[in-house]
Amino acid sequence: MRYFDRKKQKKVYRELAALRKDEDDLLAIEEKQEFDAILAELKNSPDPRDAVAVARRKMADFPLHGNYGTLRNLLDLLLVVGAVAFGLRALFFQPFRIPTSSMQPTLYGIHFRNDLPKCNKFLKALLFGAREAKATTRSPGMLTEIQYHPGFFDRVSFTIGGEKYELPGDVAKVADYADLDGMRFYPAGTTLADGDVVIGDHLFVERFSLYWREPQRGDVMVFTTDGLYSNGRPLSENGGAYYIKRLAALPGDTVKLADDQLFVRPKGAKEFVPVQKLDPRFAKVYSGKGGYQGHNSDMGGQIVYGKNEYTIPEKHYFMLGDNSRFSGDSRFFGAVPRRNLVGRAFLCFWPFSRRTGLVDHNEALDVPTGTPLHSTFPVMWKQ
Repeated sequence: MRYFDRKKQKKVYRELAALRKDEDDLLAIEEKQEFDAILAELKNSPDPRDAVAVARRKMADFPLHGNYGTLRNLLDLLLVVGAVAFGLRALFFQPFRIPTSSMQPTLYGIHFRNDLPKCNKFLKALLFGAREAKATTRSPGMLTEIQYHPGFFDRVSFTIGGEKYELPGDVAKVADYADLDGMRFYPAGTTLADGDVVIGDHLFVERFSLYWREPQRGDVMVFTTDGLYSNGRPLSENGGAYYIKRLAALPGDTVKLADDQLFVRPKGAKEFVPVQKLDPRFAKVYSGKGGYQGHNSDMGGQIVYGKNEYTIPEKHYFMLGDNSRFSGDSRFFGAVPRRNLVGRAFLCFWPFSRRTGLVDHNEALDVPTGTPLHSTFPVMWKQ
């Protein structure tokens, strides 16, 4: 019997010692001394059975500050899980939402789709992050009274023939998919929109490989806009703290644009070659299919159509958007410093679309890109 009493004495001592540790930052000095005296008496008593009974009697009247057998342990667990999660985010994977259309059709910002499966509004929002965009003119007339209503869900109201309509998105987005034109007459029964506006792609950015592997031409990269300027203004004021583009040229490369083609002379080489010859991932950008249209050569300030060449400084990278006609990129703000790089776009996880999965895994849709409307190509509405 004495053997089992001694085991019980040790078990109770361990439990009270753990409780004493949990309470350390809450107890007054006098309370800590009293608690320590109870522990010492329990540990050193020659009569295990009596020592356990005395310790339990004294602890019954002791002023504890919480139920740490459950709540404190749960909070400790949550803190550890949170610390691990934030550590993984800082070192490995960072969530990111595509803000604009500059990387379409590889990755999408807020965009219009006219081919989503038929289902209820809740399911559409859950699976596709979609808001219904439907409007048909009830009376003939001209477009008037356009008003933008910013908010968590941007929307635009406007009037045609004395009838008021409202559609989701900012003014440029709505003007694009509803083909709004102040110089146009709209007959009654004109379908302005029959689809959905979908939230931008959400993805994980892989950060860790930048510590041991240099960025490669063709990688889709996220970077901060710190220290970058466009038209004399900080880029962060125009487009936010983060951008996502495709890396087109490396330190020491020289680039030029002509006839909507990017030419690159790699560091140490003598001749310019089309960028798609250096990395096969650019082949689809020049396919003329599914929204890809090459690299527009008639815009930007760093390299000028048909005239200037631009050499990428050391520890800098030249970034271009796949949706070149509607992309603010290194043609405007120059090469991006190595220190600004956050990581490679890795996995698109929401909303569900043909882009879900590893970033940049799709080939171009086998349909002609065609010509743009106001700010995008209608072929992009189908993906």
